[in-house]
Amino acid sequence: MSAMRDEAVQPYQRIALDMRDKIAAGELQPGEKLPSTRELAEKYAVAAGTVQRALSELRATGAIYSHQGRGSYVAGAAAEATEDPTTRALRVLEDKVAKLTERLDKIEKTHDGA
Repeated sequence: MSAMRDEAVQPYQRIALDMRDKIAAGELQPGEKLPSTRELAEKYAVAAGTVQRALSELRATGAIYSHQGRGSYVAGAAAEATEDPTTRALRVLEDKVAKLTERLDKIEKTHDGA
């Protein structure tokens, strides 16, 4: 990534882009379990919430899937093809809620600082 591109990209987007690149390059294989949120937060030197936002974006695009309490995994063509519409709809809603939460946090910070 170029330095100019880094400046325009939010931290969660940088993580999502990096993970997409690793999936595309075959460094992360379909079905492979991703490191924990804590491990990824340490690796990328960000807060856990930033990692969760990146994972949410990756889930929304179908790059990964998650199992409550078990972690997140790289999706494969088979996993994406067999995903039911309800799960897909929930992923989209989850991403929208994450984006709204981020916007609300920014508004509250701006309002509190006034």
